[in-house]
Amino acid sequence: MSLVSLTEEQRDVLGEIGNISMGNAATTLNLMVNQKVDITAPKVEIIKRSDALNDYERTCIFVQIHYIKGLSGNNVFVLKEPDVLCLTDLMMGGSGQNVQGELSDLHLSAISEAMNQMMGTAATSMASMIGVATDISTPELNKIDVDSVKNFERMFESELDHLVKISFKMTVGDLIDSTMVQLYPLDFAGEMCEKFKENQDKMLDFV
Repeated sequence: MSLVSLTEEQRDVLGEIGNISMGNAATTLNLMVNQKVDITAPKVEIIKRSDALNDYERTCIFVQIHYIKGLSGNNVFVLKEPDVLCLTDLMMGGSGQNVQGELSDLHLSAISEAMNQMMGTAATSMASMIGVATDISTPELNKIDVDSVKNFERMFESELDHLVKISFKMTVGDLIDSTMVQLYPLDFAGEMCEKFKENQDKMLDFV
């Protein structure tokens, strides 16, 4: 049976997992762009699927990463197009300032590699917290028109179709001040909480 809500304990667990795993992912990104990367404590909430892109305007990059070992689910990240342009310019040795133009295959390849390394680090952190070895797939990227997707989703809105939204404020030097959004299916979020609690109980048994 699918979850329809989260307890306060589950919200706290998801926040802790997100805080530690994405904090380590930020360190990885720091090394790639040679800029100070800060990610704030996450905000955890349940939203309707049709509201998933409400924080975004125009075009954004939809990044999907599947767990292929340890967990049965996936991560979805949503990144703003200007942020992707800035990050990829930094990765390629640029200043990251006043970057304009269309996203090319080179940009998408670069941000895919960044997300792959970031989420590899995050998955390793998560594995230690839930006590299960995890592995992830290569990121799948899609460039989407936000307004078109939001309008389409609302045509098929369902009260049972919800996601866990974990949002982080992310700053990269003085170049990016943005929000990074992570989306989980409710059942997947519940599975992570259960494994986290089981691992904590095992650790207490050894104390």
